[in-house]
Amino acid sequence: MLEVVVAEPSKHGERRSVTTTSRPLKLSEIEGDADARLHLPIEEFARVLGGGIVPGSVVLVGGDPGIGKSTLLLQLANVMAETAGSVLYVSGEESARQIKMRALRLASSEESKQKLSENLYLLTETNLDALLTHVEAVNPKVLIIDSIQTIYSGDISSAAGSVSQVRECAQRLTSVAKGSDMAVFLIGHVTKEGAIAGPRVLEHIVDTVLYLEGDRYQSYRLLRGVKNRFGPTMEVGVFEMRGAGMVEVLNPSEAFLAERMVNAPGSAIAVTMEGTRPILVEVQALANPSPFGNPRRTANGVDFNRLLLTTAVLTRRIGLKLFEQDIFVNVVGGLQVEEPAADLAVAAAIASSVRDRAVPADMAFVGEVGLSGELRAVSQINVRLREAAKLGFKKVLIPKTVKHNEPFPNGIEILQARSVHEALDLIGLSKSS
Repeated sequence: MLEVVVAEPSKHGERRSVTTTSRPLKLSEIEGDADARLHLPIEEFARVLGGGIVPGSVVLVGGDPGIGKSTLLLQLANVMAETAGSVLYVSGEESARQIKMRALRLASSEESKQKLSENLYLLTETNLDALLTHVEAVNPKVLIIDSIQTIYSGDISSAAGSVSQVRECAQRLTSVAKGSDMAVFLIGHVTKEGAIAGPRVLEHIVDTVLYLEGDRYQSYRLLRGVKNRFGPTMEVGVFEMRGAGMVEVLNPSEAFLAERMVNAPGSAIAVTMEGTRPILVEVQALANPSPFGNPRRTANGVDFNRLLLTTAVLTRRIGLKLFEQDIFVNVVGGLQVEEPAADLAVAAAIASSVRDRAVPADMAFVGEVGLSGELRAVSQINVRLREAAKLGFKKVLIPKTVKHNEPFPNGIEILQARSVHEALDLIGLSKSS
């Protein structure tokens, strides 16, 4: 026999009595200050969050396995326990002994200036109800869950990590956070495509979503904000993985250019914006005659479709014979550059490789390339120019269509061009002779 649950028909016009403790409040009567944040001594982390930790906020941190999520959050737990009060670190994946071993390793490193805080509590638990009982007893200022996919609620029959379990646990933790002004950090697993496993259920529930990115074969890690109810989105914090854990990189432009080979063909410097921060990166290109009928296009660190567009413009508008060349483009340091303002640097690097002539070592590039070969204006040009001047660059090539409400910075020569052809003419790369 098949059991069928028949819903009771609704009685229109009947109003149910609801008992509630909530009441409407005038906005002017609500207590709270926009600057009421918990101080976070990790500056790069605080930058991404918008200046500090908002009490009662729920922050989701995602990233590939082994990228350093647990290490970064353990460091955050230790410094917040020293400055803000009690912190509870809950792990459903590791034992308390394993976490203690990692914490001791980070604290005993020669580069580390931290010691283990007496206010940092560890808990290994996966049952949500038991977890919340401990939270009520400890009453921490910050709660860290590693990871949300390992926590389960006994009210739901599905396995831990399922969509219903993840949604239920995240919603209950969010409710607790809002009611107690406790900041909650959730570590989330990601899918093969790089999205938070769930699918995207967690991102709609939490206040802030951060992704820890980077090439596992490189030492640099980028903490990128993609959602933030309390600050700017697409802000980036830069870290370097060392023996002391995640070490802040306060001047990422200088770090990304540290190993640059000056006067090498196929290299150009792009001035990009990551949130509100300007970052100078080295774009490398290699053009090599293809032994096959279909030449390869390989992009590492730049958008593949933008690379196809740039090579098509160079072939059609400049006359470079790229249809018989394999083109490889790489952004040094493992940084992923998504904005079109790096197009001009990519074009200059490819042309430099094809002509086998170096781009001037003291020149940087800013500009988006259009299909007609024109250079399009980009935003925040003066911020980019000041960063280039600070790092010792003497010239910056920008689109002539740039609108600026304030004078260009002193101490740096501004070269302007309307098209890619004109830009390559200025640096002697438009012709083979």
